[in-house]
Order: sequence, then C-alpha cells, then structure tokens
Amino acid sequence: MGRRTTPFVGRQSVALAPGSHDAEAQAALAYALAGDAAHAQSLADDLAKRFPQDTVVQSVWLPTIRAQIETGRKNAARSIELLQAAASYELGMLSGGAANSCLYPVYVRAEAYLSAQQGQLAAAEFQKILDHRGLVSNCATSTLAHLGLARAYALQGDTAKARAAYQDFFALWKDADPDIPILKEAKAEYAKLQ
Repeated sequence: MGRRTTPFVGRQSVALAPGSHDAEAQAALAYALAGDAAHAQSLADDLAKRFPQDTVVQSVWLPTIRAQIETGRKNAARSIELLQAAASYELGMLSGGAANSCLYPVYVRAEAYLSAQQGQLAAAEFQKILDHRGLVSNCATSTLAHLGLARAYALQGDTAKARAAYQDFFALWKDADPDIPILKEAKAEYAKLQ
C-alpha cells in the first residue's frame, strides 16, 4: 500500500479529547498505519512521557504503535517482538469509554506476519479477530481481517480459502465506493488467483 497522510484525522482526534490517552493513542496508530512514522512517533513519545504508570498505554498502545511503525519500515521481526508485551492484554478493552476493543495488537501482528511472508501465522492472527467478533463489532479491523485472511491464504497457496475470504470481504464492502484504493487492490489480487 502507498503512503497515506492523515494529519487532519490525527490532530482532530487529539483536539476532541485533550488529555485523553485514548484519542492520542488512536491518532498515533492512525498515523503509523498511514505511513507517517514521524507523527506517530511524536505522539507515542508524548504518551510515554505523560502516562508512565498507565498499564494500557505502556503495555498495549505503545508497543502496538511502535510495532506498526516498524512494520511500515519493513522490519516485521522487530514489530512482532514489540507486540509480545501486549499479548497478555490484547483481548481486553483498550479504552474505558469504548464498547469494543478492535484488537489492534492482533491486527498489527497479523500484518507484520504478512509482511514477513509468514502466511500461516498471519492467518491465525486474522482468524483470532474473526473469532472475537463481539470485541471488534464496528471496528475497521473486523472487516479488514477478512482481507488479511485472504492474503494470508494466498501467500500459503490455498487458492480456495483465499477466494472465499476475498468474497467475504467483498460482500462486506458491496456498497463501498469502488475507487477506494484498498478495495481496488483487493479486486486486483482476487483477479490474479488461479
């Protein structure tokens, strides 16, 4: 995927909830996912400094943000290593005010495994998200896990399972704008399956 910029989203998230580690952490992760490591790192450093005793910040948010930055730098092994700190907490709630978790550490780990060409491990992580639908209800990770699973199966050479996972993703995105880059990428990948 190409680099995307999200300065408006990041700044607006933090401005809407000043002093909240939830908004700042989500903005940092959004920057990291968009490939803007500088903004993500700046927000992560601020979180680390302001919330040194907060378990969720120190053990879940910061490892997840830093892991995504490393995945963006094509350093999947370091990303996976960083996420070990979050393993004990990843099925818990990351935000006191949210009704769901989104399983961000699991999603970032799955993407790191994909980046490392480890399809079987990536598939297991994406499946973990799908197996916990109640925790990810309205999160983007819920839908994107189908696409990730398709890519993981394709990486393993399991065309039948890959096709089924792509079809699940397309069914969820049937009303989406057809020009969304990730949807176009998914359709192109699906078309190449033999």
